[in-house]
Amino acid sequence: MTDGEPETLGPGPLEPRPLENEALENEALELGLISRTGEFSAYPPIADYGFLSDCEVTALVAPSGAIEWMCLPRMDCPSLFGAILDRSAGSFRFGPEDVEVPADRRYLPGTMVLETSWDCGEGWIVVRDCLVMGPWRHEHPGHTKHIRPPTDYDSEHILLRTVRCVQGSVQLALDCEPVFGYGMQRAQWSRPNGGYYQAVATAEDTLPVTLTSDIRFGLEGSAARGRTLLREGDTRFCALSWGSRPPPKNYKDADKRLTWTAHHWQHWLARGNFPDHRWRSHLTRSALTLKGLSFAPTGAISAAATTSLPETPRGERNWDYRYSWIRDATFALWGLYTLGFDWEANDYFAYVADLAERDGGNLQIVYGIDGTADLTERVLDHLQGYQDARPVRIGNAAYQQRQNDVWGTVLESVYLHTKSRDRLDERIWQVVKQQVEHALDNWREPDRGIWEIRGEPKHFTSSKVMCWVAADRGARLAKLRDDHDVARMWRKAANEIHADICANALDDRGVFCQHYDTTALDASLLLMPLLRFLPPEDPRIRATVLAIADELTRDGLVLRYRVTETDDGLAGEEGTFTICTFWLVSALAEIGEQRRARDLCEKVLSYASPLLLYAEEIDPRSGRHLGNFPQAFTHLALINAVMHVISDEQAARRQLLAGEAAVIPWQA
Repeated sequence: MTDGEPETLGPGPLEPRPLENEALENEALELGLISRTGEFSAYPPIADYGFLSDCEVTALVAPSGAIEWMCLPRMDCPSLFGAILDRSAGSFRFGPEDVEVPADRRYLPGTMVLETSWDCGEGWIVVRDCLVMGPWRHEHPGHTKHIRPPTDYDSEHILLRTVRCVQGSVQLALDCEPVFGYGMQRAQWSRPNGGYYQAVATAEDTLPVTLTSDIRFGLEGSAARGRTLLREGDTRFCALSWGSRPPPKNYKDADKRLTWTAHHWQHWLARGNFPDHRWRSHLTRSALTLKGLSFAPTGAISAAATTSLPETPRGERNWDYRYSWIRDATFALWGLYTLGFDWEANDYFAYVADLAERDGGNLQIVYGIDGTADLTERVLDHLQGYQDARPVRIGNAAYQQRQNDVWGTVLESVYLHTKSRDRLDERIWQVVKQQVEHALDNWREPDRGIWEIRGEPKHFTSSKVMCWVAADRGARLAKLRDDHDVARMWRKAANEIHADICANALDDRGVFCQHYDTTALDASLLLMPLLRFLPPEDPRIRATVLAIADELTRDGLVLRYRVTETDDGLAGEEGTFTICTFWLVSALAEIGEQRRARDLCEKVLSYASPLLLYAEEIDPRSGRHLGNFPQAFTHLALINAVMHVISDEQAARRQLLAGEAAVIPWQA
């Protein structure tokens, strides 16, 4: 200490204590507890967000009660609330004034209605949030963008929030600050009807939104703010609307619409076929999440609700996942048909078939949820990024990549769809022929693989396998149509591809490798037993699955590949991919490792968010979720893995009851 400087006794009781050394600082950075500047992060953990949907728009709700991600008028449009990517990019909080950590959060059972309970010291309140669903109101097809068959329900284009004071008294705050265009355009408010209870927010060339409430609110610059004291039994609501449907007029009307929405989701879920099992809640939440990520007008399923949530803390592996990948079709149909949601499976299949027909069979790997082909990638330099992770991207350059697995995913989807209907009409047969021919013309060529690497193209084994799937399923479908000449021709081609893979993709141990020029492992090869490339008992399949389980994992969770062994064109590490861990569960079950499959399934289910949601990746050291959220691919793989384990349990139980087994296998 120099002369004239006041003595410092250390940080005060409310000041953060400096980190002792660089190792501790790096650990705190990795865990996301502090930002790059060393200050504690203002961003909630990714897994702590709640997810809302009306099958056109999605929203993420932070634990504080703030909507921090919402795009209009579709989930892949510019954000209105974008605080998850920059704290100044807009949010909408509705909750107690001085408390930001809730006592409890849950979904109303079987719904997409989020309920948050707050203990505020002098009182308790309960807030419920939803994107409103209502009855179908379109009288003319030309007045709607729906191209799938109409149903009995539709989005009302209203974000609804209600509150009830259940005990004591609580000061309630309403803070709505939309920032249009990914945080670029501050809202301008007006009161078209006068009074304190409604206002309209606009910006140039944007969709206006109307805030309605039974709370008096004022306008402060680009924000609408209201405060009111609630006492036991008091209720209030607020609604943000952007369509032709009028917002609720009062709390009674708001509560009626919320109840209708809750009943809609429960009725939808009741159509499913869920086993009576301790993991049923994971299956039902995954089904609801997949439905929430679907875009009702076209039947597409978005890969995730967000863009640019980082796969690596503060890293560059930040992508826009608000689009529909064709390869998701196979996994979507596996999951949806398994759980009995044939309508949704058929709608998604129709979306893919429409694109194949429109584009003459030359399918991209990914499209916009409305079928848009151009997904030009751009960087939003003005946004800070989640916990300083940059760049923030919109669009996805992968739409221009060559990925030879796309034809196989379409054929597997057609095959599953046909098995569910036991017929193959002429329109779909034309799609089949186009896709098989593309696969046979291109299977010998290198590509960028299932993981969309941005390095040099390679002869990826998984891509070759999917070309085999295209020929194999094509031959089966041709036989179904009694087109035996075509079936023989495609069967011969399938056998040729199969032999090529077995000759070039195996290492000295008899393990299938990532591509023809490496001995590196790749988690995508866990799909080989699921796709029946070889029987599960084949020693090469067993060796591959066990090698991945033992050598491509961290703390039992599976990596896509090791970044030191794969030229993916990017820097930095990444977390374990949760979809790959669920694939390992299914593959272990397939090769007869039931106990290991069950134990791993139980482990990865324990990593679910408090609301049973999953991001793309998990950091095995901290358990924190990484990547875009919630992730459709992960929930699809969860359904398949859980159903594998449950099926094995049920089979073992039947054997035990029949007296054919002395013990259940995993107890041996």
